[in-house]
Amino acid sequence: MDVMDVMDAIPADGLSFAMPLLIMAIGGIYCERGGVLMLALEGLQGFGAFTGALSVVLCLPLLGAGSPCLVYIAMAGAMIGGMSFSLLHALLCVRFKAQQVISGMVINTLAMALTTFLTSVVNEALTSQVSNRFQIGASERFTLPILSRIPIFGGFFRNMYPFELVILAVAFVSWHVLYKTRFGLRLRACGENPHSLDAAGGNVGRTRVIAIMICGALAGLGGIFVAYSVSANFSPSIYMGYGYMAIAAMIFGNWKISPTFAVCMFFGLTKSAGYQICLWLGMTSNYTDLLLVIPYVVTLVLLVFFSKRNQPPRALGDPFDKGKR
Repeated sequence: MDVMDVMDAIPADGLSFAMPLLIMAIGGIYCERGGVLMLALEGLQGFGAFTGALSVVLCLPLLGAGSPCLVYIAMAGAMIGGMSFSLLHALLCVRFKAQQVISGMVINTLAMALTTFLTSVVNEALTSQVSNRFQIGASERFTLPILSRIPIFGGFFRNMYPFELVILAVAFVSWHVLYKTRFGLRLRACGENPHSLDAAGGNVGRTRVIAIMICGALAGLGGIFVAYSVSANFSPSIYMGYGYMAIAAMIFGNWKISPTFAVCMFFGLTKSAGYQICLWLGMTSNYTDLLLVIPYVVTLVLLVFFSKRNQPPRALGDPFDKGKR
């Protein structure tokens, strides 16, 4: 592998790592812009990916391994699964006004244990083998013919996954909904001054529940992307750290979609560069594992220097009490 091969591989692999972070971070932005603290991204991602992978496993005998429909079935299943599981967070935080940090931690732990158990049960029922892993294969890649020839930036359009275009489209729609629609205005009001929204006739509880469900759907989409691209299988252990990095990207992006996109790309390119340098230098797996922690170290450094300058939504983490107006 020469230097040019490394330079071509870094943008493609960086984009495939950044896109699931981006879509999960956008889900977190929706939730926290609505005033509900979202530390459950990892759990929602894992459970959504589980339901998406389960949909593939169940449909595989009917459609065949090469069917292009499996990818879309996986995306739909993951979004429905993540959305359904997020209702638990909505029930605890909006209906019962539970402590939102604890609720997020409980959902993360529950998702890990539940998906491990259910994956083993399903595998034993279908194959008579106890395994906590669904083999779903890797999604095919493609190259955009004209854009891939652009100097320097052409690498971003080579060896792309179909999920990347889907996530970019969903990200654009999410930006439009959040900043250009009446629902987005109400959602942002929930996080800044929910009592003003209530006084104007808006339903704070319903808006927050919808925001949490959107977060669950987007986290599930990010999860199935990881399973279909980075790992080529579903396993509860492959998502460790992704959710928290998405939360970090959201915070660095100051709860805004455009800066968060830039942060996710930075994380993705950093991880890709570390991995490709290891391959280029022929390093052993020990050194590869060491360099792959670079994004997490960068996350800690950025938290130290930039977290105090950010301005979270003013009502973030505060349960809405109509009687306190």
